[in-house]
Amino acid sequence: MKLLSVVVRVGLGASLVVGAGGCAGRQHVAAESESRPSESLGEYYPLAVGNRWTYRVNGRADRTVDVEVLKEEDGYFHDNQGGQLAVDGFGIRDRKRYLLRGPLAAGTEWTNVVSVSSTERYRILQSGVPCEAPAGSFQHCVRVEARNRVDATTTLVNALTFAEGVGLVRVEVSAEKSNGERVPQTWLELASYKLQGSGS
Repeated sequence: MKLLSVVVRVGLGASLVVGAGGCAGRQHVAAESESRPSESLGEYYPLAVGNRWTYRVNGRADRTVDVEVLKEEDGYFHDNQGGQLAVDGFGIRDRKRYLLRGPLAAGTEWTNVVSVSSTERYRILQSGVPCEAPAGSFQHCVRVEARNRVDATTTLVNALTFAEGVGLVRVEVSAEKSNGERVPQTWLELASYKLQGSGS
């Protein structure tokens, strides 16, 4: 999670038991619920002690960053990178900023004032769309863009992709010049993950 904070700041056995008399109706309901994305923000970054995510840096299998949740304290989940995340009634946050807020719909915007000289502007670009990473393909994802003006000619742009039931699957950081040109800086993609109780 510190990795996520740094990237944002720097420019970085459920089973269905079905009785014989109601098979079709129950299966239809299950299929419907599987096809709709969750409205619960916490589903887009499952936080529990022991959860782990491994990210490839710039697409390189030999450069990875491992993030593991070590403890929960004062409502925040602390990881091995020094990061702290929480889910509250407004969204998913670290100590300074909301990384994802509701409603989960394209166009939702919010602002985080992280210091007297730094304001981050967030916007949901897409919601409920499929996404991919080396760790797999995911049906319900949310793509967020965060912008932070560095100086008169440069804005850092962070594209964050969250997958329902998985967490952060991709981070792309670029520097946008005043003429609109984007220069890629770094990117992370989820290579593997292990969530408590999910069997993943």
